[in-house]
Amino acid sequence: MKSFRQVKSKLLRTISVPTDLSAVTTYDPAREADPADGDMSRADVAAIWKSVEDLYRTGIMPGISLCLRRHGHVMINRAIGHSHGNGPGDPPDTPKRLMTPETPVCQYSASKAVTAMMIHLLAEQEEISLSDPIARYIPEFAANGKQDTTIYQLISHHGGIPLPPPDADPEILFDPDAFIKMICDLKPASRGGQRMAYHAVTGGAILGEIIRRVSGLNLADFLDQNVRQPLGFRHFTFGADESDIARIATNHDTGPPLLYPVSAIAKRALTITWAEVVAIANKPGFYRTLIPAANLVATADEMSQFFQLLLNGGALNGLQLFKPATVRQAISESGRMWFDGTMVIPMRYSAGFMLGASPVGLWGPYCESAYGHVGFINIFCWADPERDIAVSLQTTGKCLIGPHLPALVRFLFTVGRRCKPESGSQPDISERKLLRPLQKMLRRLLLHM
Repeated sequence: MKSFRQVKSKLLRTISVPTDLSAVTTYDPAREADPADGDMSRADVAAIWKSVEDLYRTGIMPGISLCLRRHGHVMINRAIGHSHGNGPGDPPDTPKRLMTPETPVCQYSASKAVTAMMIHLLAEQEEISLSDPIARYIPEFAANGKQDTTIYQLISHHGGIPLPPPDADPEILFDPDAFIKMICDLKPASRGGQRMAYHAVTGGAILGEIIRRVSGLNLADFLDQNVRQPLGFRHFTFGADESDIARIATNHDTGPPLLYPVSAIAKRALTITWAEVVAIANKPGFYRTLIPAANLVATADEMSQFFQLLLNGGALNGLQLFKPATVRQAISESGRMWFDGTMVIPMRYSAGFMLGASPVGLWGPYCESAYGHVGFINIFCWADPERDIAVSLQTTGKCLIGPHLPALVRFLFTVGRRCKPESGSQPDISERKLLRPLQKMLRRLLLHM
């Protein structure tokens, strides 16, 4: 007879969590700096990692990795759980593989931040201007009244084409030429620049096509030439080599099943069911193509280094990859906080990034200087100049509404509190008071990642 815990786990689709977490925790102490180098205490580091352990204990995340830099030093570079196996639907005899700091993870929408910086680099090289109409580089994009829509409007989610057609076949993602044609043929929902609405997959595809037509390189090769090779990253590319596909962490549909009307809203936003989204991203074919808005593969450390590069004004490891002015333009607010037409929550965007807010925002408490991007569905990558941190939280559980939300919020609060702003003390903020509105915002936001 099954125990209550087993029945509950099956209904909520949670994983088996051991009592002793050290058995599923992987890290090399030699790769973490002395907390004092980051103006932190051992208690600060321990509190942040405990918040990650608490997130894992919810049973929603089969695997988690975290890399946090402060003042350029690695404070935490650890993983917990499994990259393969131990999913809620896996048979007991499924081979298990521990999650490690070196495990590559699909970044989903966090890919957009990297695609955006490649567009900014192209502008820095004076190959394009962000104020140019997209049709200057992709003439067929002008169809149906989109001839004046600019690159800047698209990259800041004001392009007027936030969603593919509702009847779009998801397999079109594997045919980039057909996907571009479909987007070019779209009739805009609003005139370019008129309405802010998150562009889940459409914007990234067009930005990647601009890079291809202007530079003569596809986005993966352009990124490889300008960032990946200079920095010596092992992964950090769109898609993956055939030999690496099996190493990419498996994604799992976890948590309570979505019920109507939430399931209907999710399908409308994603064009397919929740489970199908997760399944597609586990197919080898997903990594054999190039999806500028969704299939960057990287480790937590590589994503943290990328945001450290931006914190440093475009420089890392003695290399100047972007001009400081390019980074400033990329992270500068594109408009005041306003209701996003796709997610129906207040958002602040720059030309490529999701911005923080006060007294609470996506990146924790009093994070108005922070910028980053979220990935489907609980991947958080960001930099906060006020705290001088570059953070990458990688997770493999794809759950919209579940017991992980309070733990995720507490993780963001713990990072914000333990990495104090350099400008002085921050106002005291009640986690309990702001927990509910932040959870509501995350549910709305994550639905479209």
